[in-house]
Amino acid sequence: MVVHNHPSGDPTPSSADVTLTAELNRAGQILGIDVIDHLVVGQSRFRSLRRLGLGFPVMRE
Repeated sequence: MVVHNHPSGDPTPSSADVTLTAELNRAGQILGIDVIDHLVVGQSRFRSLRRLGLGFPVMRE
């Protein structure tokens, strides 16, 4: 689980957040570590990159 804040108060993930999430997922696969989610916290709310479908591999059924 990766969590960080945006001091601006807006929890919208930046392109750098999405890139970092994808890179952490690739590194985790190599090391056998699952990245559960990446949360961006704002003033009174948060965003889940997994829920938004950003930076995580597409799950196939």
